[in-house]
Amino acid sequence: MNQKQVQNPETQVPKTPQMNERDFLNDMLTTEKYMTLSYSVYLHEASNQPLYQDMMNIFTETQNCQRELYNLMFKKGWYKLEAADPQKLQQTYQQFQGYTNQFPYQGNTMQ
Repeated sequence: MNQKQVQNPETQVPKTPQMNERDFLNDMLTTEKYMTLSYSVYLHEASNQPLYQDMMNIFTETQNCQRELYNLMFKKGWYKLEAADPQKLQQTYQQFQGYTNQFPYQGNTMQ
């Protein structure tokens, strides 16, 4: 097993032309990701407060559903991640840390 992979043991799925459990979960996860992205765009542009709040509630429910699907797929070994190299993480952190001097509000938090 690759030392850099972060995963649970893969669950066997039948290799048939029909959709299997993994295919259905993957399709649902992809749909939930698309929906949360679309709701996010709406939330950025909403001007009506009651509609904004309703959509925020729907967004939150959808995001929670997306996370549950991700967790289930990871648990079954159908969603694989690669562990990040600590040295690369540190380099990327330092690179973006240098960008903070370009922010308009140096050291201040927006209120």
